[in-house]
Amino acid sequence: MATGEGDTPKQELFHLIKRFGAYVTLKISNIFSISLHNLDSRSIGAVAGLAVAIVFTWRMLRSPAGSQRRQQKRQGASSSNSGVGAHSNASVAPTEGCSPSDDSRAQNVVEEFFQPVKPTLGQIVRQKLSEGRKVTCRLLGVILEESSPEELQKQATVKSSVLEVLLEITKFCDLYLMELVLDDESEKRVLVALEEAGVFTSGGLVKDKVLFSSTENGRSSFVRQLEPDWHIDTNPEIINQLARFIKYQLHVSPSKTERTAANVFSAPSLEQFFGSI
Repeated sequence: MATGEGDTPKQELFHLIKRFGAYVTLKISNIFSISLHNLDSRSIGAVAGLAVAIVFTWRMLRSPAGSQRRQQKRQGASSSNSGVGAHSNASVAPTEGCSPSDDSRAQNVVEEFFQPVKPTLGQIVRQKLSEGRKVTCRLLGVILEESSPEELQKQATVKSSVLEVLLEITKFCDLYLMELVLDDESEKRVLVALEEAGVFTSGGLVKDKVLFSSTENGRSSFVRQLEPDWHIDTNPEIINQLARFIKYQLHVSPSKTERTAANVFSAPSLEQFFGSI
């Protein structure tokens, strides 16, 4: 089929690919009808791959002008039959190619299929903790709203925003919580707050894994004895002391801090470190 004088180079390429596709289709038909039994699986795969490549190339290089010409031809054919009536003209369906709406729907389906899947919080926690199996964590300023031992003498309140992350950690990590307290009543307030928040019932944490000390050095000693993969703390001095003993540490600080070591990370809160808010 000869191309018109007014055809653009892109249209000529389109016609060339179309004729080449028809030629290859004829050859494939002859091969399969005459000597299919002589082809091995690799030969069949090569032929099929060539056919697929041609189809995709043709689809990508289809000229929008070609689609417009087909629409104009259909409109011309409809207008030539004006005696049939408006209802008859409106019911004429395209017989060649795909409508733009079909292409748009197909493209939307493909884009939706290849959209990245958002990871779950559990997957994020495991990835952030580098599959660490044991974690130690300070309570004040991380799990609890309070930030000093003196405040624990009055009340203890678990952060609602941290609960989901905390429970995910307990699902696959051996978690130990620890804090410096000034009296036995403070210990009881902390345990009651954790229990009321559902930490002991919903997660894998037990009361025996909530440890209390009377000094900061005692808390640091707990961490070294437990030898966790991760330690989470708000005290930069404790972070620095433990840097050479602990594989990874998270420094929870409201203000932006510089990393003091390659294995020390920083975040304003535990939940923000795991990207849950």
